[in-house]
Order: sequence, then C-alpha cells, then structure tokens
Amino acid sequence: MPAAFGERGCMGKGRVEAFTDGVVAIIITIMVLDLKVPEGDTLSALTPQWPIFLSYVLSFINVGIYWNNLHNMFHTVQRVDGRVLWANLNLLFWLSLMPVTTAFMGENHFAPVPVAVYGVDLALCAIAFEILVIALHRLHGDESAFARAVGRDRKGKISLAIYLTAIPLTFVSQWIGVALYVLVAAIWFVPDRRFARMAEK
Repeated sequence: MPAAFGERGCMGKGRVEAFTDGVVAIIITIMVLDLKVPEGDTLSALTPQWPIFLSYVLSFINVGIYWNNLHNMFHTVQRVDGRVLWANLNLLFWLSLMPVTTAFMGENHFAPVPVAVYGVDLALCAIAFEILVIALHRLHGDESAFARAVGRDRKGKISLAIYLTAIPLTFVSQWIGVALYVLVAAIWFVPDRRFARMAEK
C-alpha cells in the first residue's frame, strides 16, 4: 500500500482538494479561451457572439457551483480513501467535458441536439456528485458531521430529476431545456448553507 495511505487505506484530504482546485481552474480557463474576439468595433459586432457568451456564463456558473460545493463538502470531512478518490476523479472527468459541450451548444446557436448533449453532461455530473457523496458517507458513517450536513440531499436529487426531464424536452423546444438548466443553476446559485452550518459548530 502506498505510504500516503494510513490505516484502512485512508489519507489526508489536502492533496485531493488541491488537485480538484487545479482541474476546475483549468476547465474554466479552457472555456474562456473559446470566447472569440468580435469582428468589428460596433455593438452590432457583438450580436453573433451572444449564444457563445450565454453558454459560457451558464457553464461558468455550473462549474463554480460544483467547485463551491466540493470545497464546502471536503471542509466537513477528515480523510479520504480509494473509493472517494475515484469518485472525485469521475466527477472531474464529466466536468472536464463541460468546455466541449459548452462550445458545441454555443457554436450551434442552441440547436436541440447540442442542448440535449449539454444536458446529458450536466446529468452525468450530477450523478457523479451523488456517487461522491455516497462514498464519503460510507467512509465517515451516519453520525459524522458530513452525514448530518448532507441529510437526504433533496436538492441534489431534485436537480438530477430536472436534468433528466429537460433532456427529452429539448426536442420539443430547446428553450425549455435551456430554461430548466438555468432553473437548476438558480436553485444552487444561493450558497448551500448545510456544510457551512456544520463547519461553524
């Protein structure tokens, strides 16, 4: 067993947090590099860029929400193990696809298929986050501060249900799908106080 792991295959959480912060920073950097400089010096030159910019804003908020929740969540745990590491990598993998799905949606002016693909990525991120929550819950137990903070995680389950509803609805109207993605972002935009309350105790 690697020296970094202690009893029961556990290790400190610091390196996981640092790695996660680095990956999230790279994801945001790649997204902003996809923004193109408008051709022209008038306001009308900005018009063709609005789908790309709107896609970027939505994805920036979504990635920021995950980063914020991961930061608060890891703040309430003491250690991680192999399952948590893989669960975290799984989440980071789906988040790392966000620049691609964002560009696909923006470059195609919110066409139904790109909007649906974007929704699939969002849904897979939400599923991966739930897997990470389960892994941390198993490691720390039902009586831990983490378990008390997470509770039944109704917010997470509702968000996933909205994503799964939005994906097929994009083929009725892509704007329904976009509106539902924005709704989930709005639900999470207000900082989640569950973990903050536990950290204050």
